Amino acid sequence: MQHPQHHARNRPEKLACILADSGEAMDYAELNAESNRLAQLFYQRGLRPGDHIAYQMENSCRFLQLAWAAQRSGLIFTPLHSHLRPAEVAYILANSGARLFVCSQRFVDTAQRLDRRALAVEHWFVSGADAEGFDSLEGAMAGCAAEPLAEQCAGIAMLYSSGTTGQPKGIKPSLPEQRFDELPEIMLGIAGFLGIGGESVYLAPAPLYHAAPLHSVMAALALGATVVIMDGFDAELSLVAIEKYRVDCSQWVPIMFIRLLKLGQERRDNYDTSSLKVATHAAAPCPPEVKRKMIEWWGPIINEYYAASEGIGLTAIDSEQWLTHPGSVGKALMGEVHIVDDQGDDVPPGEVGMIYFSGFGDFEYHNEPEKTAGAHHAKGWATVGDMGYVDEEGYLYLADRRDFMIISGGVNIYPQEVENVLIAHPDVADVAVFGLPDDEFGERVVAVVQAEAGVPANDELSERLRSWCR
Repeated sequence: MQHPQHHARNRPEKLACILADSGEAMDYAELNAESNRLAQLFYQRGLRPGDHIAYQMENSCRFLQLAWAAQRSGLIFTPLHSHLRPAEVAYILANSGARLFVCSQRFVDTAQRLDRRALAVEHWFVSGADAEGFDSLEGAMAGCAAEPLAEQCAGIAMLYSSGTTGQPKGIKPSLPEQRFDELPEIMLGIAGFLGIGGESVYLAPAPLYHAAPLHSVMAALALGATVVIMDGFDAELSLVAIEKYRVDCSQWVPIMFIRLLKLGQERRDNYDTSSLKVATHAAAPCPPEVKRKMIEWWGPIINEYYAASEGIGLTAIDSEQWLTHPGSVGKALMGEVHIVDDQGDDVPPGEVGMIYFSGFGDFEYHNEPEKTAGAHHAKGWATVGDMGYVDEEGYLYLADRRDFMIISGGVNIYPQEVENVLIAHPDVADVAVFGLPDDEFGERVVAVVQAEAGVPANDELSERLRSWCR
């Protein structure tokens, strides 16, 4: 069986989760018992399979207990982004129809500013604190048995895409058809690609409200692995965790690689990362020079995939393939890739167009029929709005999101390319590039730069960066 319940029965004292920041740990017995208590609480409050819950909290053991409680209760659950403001939280709660909401102490202020009269939420809980207008989650759980529900069935996450071009869109799932204690085949395949097995120690340094960290961590726990999570990414702490817990597989985003490299050779050499067997990255294009340096440091163990929360397809590439196709995100592993122009026609290899997938999965945005239709081709193919091209061998290369593209003087400019150049400068900690209106060119390219600690953000830095770009 592929479920924490099985591992709690057979290896109760095995660590399920470790929080790298504090060393707090949870074994499989606790994960199973606490998720059972939460499932019992949900049932007592009248929730039944197909109902919706939402919660906003930092990466923690409680976060995962809530996810598994919903998963074994047949509920649809939405973890909320930690940076959402009250109006954004309210929108998602209303759009999803959530009946129960939980926040941690860190997010009480946001939750208390919500207009509850406009929401369908019936049950409001706070975890780890007392707050006016909220029930104590721990107090309510104390009266619940640590036994499974009489009838358990599989629940599923409903995640919201980023709201960069409007309100966030809920990616509507269907309740799984398989047993609650069986992983879908796609999750088994992804776990294998990430190098996760029952004896793995898997580092997930990203926020769990994102699709890739959430699904991979839940797959790891279903298989009986130990997961190491972080309450906010810290480059040096991630190296400490790799050495201390002998991490053998991990998943990253490119900005994490960038910050790891900017620690400098001397600090990086202080840590033993030899336990790593697979390091996977995704979620954004990785500057080629950054990836090349990571392969030189960790060896040819770095895999990459391109996918989306909508689950329409996936491409993948390993280090050896990437070194002969630098910049690529690989060939299609799930589904078939199509590159089309503005008229919806296929374009030849090497030409940039909209990326569509067919033959794998489909989706709809919850209560958003127009946005769902806008994400589909006349032939039924699906897209999330990314631009790219394929080469003659079928390797996919990303350009940028269509909505991010800058048109200046009639020329298409992809912000990601400019960001890739600027982020490589030693004085730059982070950067965002976008277009602003320009009377002559239509749009002009603007970069907002966060300087590294100790670097004066002045005109001299601006000129250094302009010279670097030239």
